[in-house]
Amino acid sequence: MEKKTSFDKVLNTTDVLVVAFGAMIGWGWVVSSGRWIQNAGVIGTVLGFIIGGIMIYFVGMTYAELTTAMPNVGGEHTFSLRAFGRTGSFICTWFLILSYVGVVCFEACSLPTIIQYIFPDFKFGYMYTVAGFEVYASWVIIASVATIFITVINILGIKTAALLQTILTVTIALVGIILVIASAINGSPDNLNGQIIIGDAAGVQLKNVLSVAVVAPFFLFGFDVIPQVAEEIRIPLKKVGQVLLLSIGCAVLFYALVVFAVGYALNSQQVSAAMEGAGLVTANAMEKVFRSAVMAKVIIIGGLCGIVTSWNSFLIGGSRAIFSMAESGMLPKGFSKLDPKYKTPVNALLIIGVLSFISPFFGRTMLIWISDAASFACCLAYCIVAMSFLVLRKKEPKMERPYKIKHYKFVGVTAVILSGFMVVMYMLPGSGCTLTMEEWIITGGWAILGIIFFLTCREGK
Repeated sequence: MEKKTSFDKVLNTTDVLVVAFGAMIGWGWVVSSGRWIQNAGVIGTVLGFIIGGIMIYFVGMTYAELTTAMPNVGGEHTFSLRAFGRTGSFICTWFLILSYVGVVCFEACSLPTIIQYIFPDFKFGYMYTVAGFEVYASWVIIASVATIFITVINILGIKTAALLQTILTVTIALVGIILVIASAINGSPDNLNGQIIIGDAAGVQLKNVLSVAVVAPFFLFGFDVIPQVAEEIRIPLKKVGQVLLLSIGCAVLFYALVVFAVGYALNSQQVSAAMEGAGLVTANAMEKVFRSAVMAKVIIIGGLCGIVTSWNSFLIGGSRAIFSMAESGMLPKGFSKLDPKYKTPVNALLIIGVLSFISPFFGRTMLIWISDAASFACCLAYCIVAMSFLVLRKKEPKMERPYKIKHYKFVGVTAVILSGFMVVMYMLPGSGCTLTMEEWIITGGWAILGIIFFLTCREGK
């Protein structure tokens, strides 16, 4: 259980923070802010993200303690293995891998979509239609080239991947800060009229705020990449826990500030008009406060950086999760191979790279199904980790815990309830995020594939 591998300890505090923060800040802040404002209002959305952030923060506290107590590669795999044994660990890690792979494949398909926003004539070479989505050669080519680039970057070492992550995350932060400052200067509080909190009655307002709070955690996934790279971090263990929780706070603050800036820059009629157009309300806000169409492109470029940072982080996390399972004999042993020079799990990176390379050929609609199934899988893994936290506090009370959570019963039970609630929301009809039949087929197929690996690898062992 305490076995250490041959990973290089090269990640500093900044590297760890940008890997987690960059994973949480994708394309949603550009494409979804208008919908959030229309559903709950500006302040309603901010409150929704704060509530959703609190939900994730409780789960994050269990992660902070467990990661510093067991700083092994593939963190969740180690936590659940120690708490529940082989079967529980397999379920937790296998579904976590689905969440990582799903995001990577989805981002591979989102990238050319953004390129098309910047260069409208980019789409050419119609190939075929999948589930109502038209697949073009230009779309596939740019996604495939980007896949090769990001996969190679990761093979060349975690420090190289972290450098790319730092550059792109700083770019996102700067773009967001520019929007917030420009909105504060050139926006108007009058624009908030009619869109502070949507709803005529208090009950309706609360329901609308909660509608954002329910989906907010799905935009805050990514901090869990930190335990995946625990053996590659060279900062004090207690600080690792602090950085993990800081990354969640930074992500919530970023989303809240961007949404407020958009509402401060655009009134409700302008938000509706933008939604009826391209739907990129954040870009419209940037264009208005600067009175320049060029600045709208700057926001879109920031969103493009967000796609790559999420892609990069989840590729890092997914490859380490696969590595850890293979090292424990739960997946074929070949996936536990480390590159002798760069100390990266090369085969695990390559298998995810191959999946993301072929994903654009299936169209974006199918990838949305995979992404939603991945979100469900992530919530399930979170719930198992939170339960592992409680079990290990009782089972191994004397375990060294560099970052020890106070009132662990309250924190642990709350984390289990909240993560379990998120799992139920995917199952509950009418919740707004219920999985479709196609998404359940994907989830079930992944589970069946896992059972095959679980039985065959156990027999091989």
